[in-house]
Amino acid sequence: MTLLQAKQEVLDMAVRCYKEALMAGTSGNLSVLTDDQKLVITPSSVDYSTMTVEDIMVTTLDGEILEGPHKPSSEWRMHAQIYKNLPHLRAVVHTHSPYATSFAVINQPVPVILIEMMYFLGGDVPVSDFALPGTDDVGRNAVKSLADRNACLMQNHGVLAVGETLQKAYIRAVYTEDAAKICHMAKCIGQPVLISQELQDRMLNR
Repeated sequence: MTLLQAKQEVLDMAVRCYKEALMAGTSGNLSVLTDDQKLVITPSSVDYSTMTVEDIMVTTLDGEILEGPHKPSSEWRMHAQIYKNLPHLRAVVHTHSPYATSFAVINQPVPVILIEMMYFLGGDVPVSDFALPGTDDVGRNAVKSLADRNACLMQNHGVLAVGETLQKAYIRAVYTEDAAKICHMAKCIGQPVLISQELQDRMLNR
């Protein structure tokens, strides 16, 4: 994949996430890491409805701007920490999707209520500890939660979904929001029945 193709992929997926209400306003951000360790990331405070491929930023993992007319997302350090500490990953999607973020606000994980959560997310969706936005600590805290999961919540912040490709990270962000929405609706009418740990282990070992 060329650098231009990576920038186009980031743009297309950012617009898709915005249209699907996973992000609002200029919130959220996403990135891919190229084979030569370039961070291709959405810009800071640019409207998704008007964003173009020229707006997508390219930086080093230490924040040096290589291409683009803006500042990179204010959460570039979070993305960089994930790539540095979990080198098998090549894509990060950070959303403020409302149902999942509501669990982050009450500091509760999304429990395993759906079989799909095992295959797509690796289990429940844990909550990483709070850290000030824009700091390395946001990423460091998330790395702990993502060690054996494909998505996590960030306390009082939002959702992180990761993958070897941007498409995988995106679909995991979608499943996180879907599971949170179903769990919320189930709680409104009764007590959700969780998938037992025994069945979770059996599914993972299949």
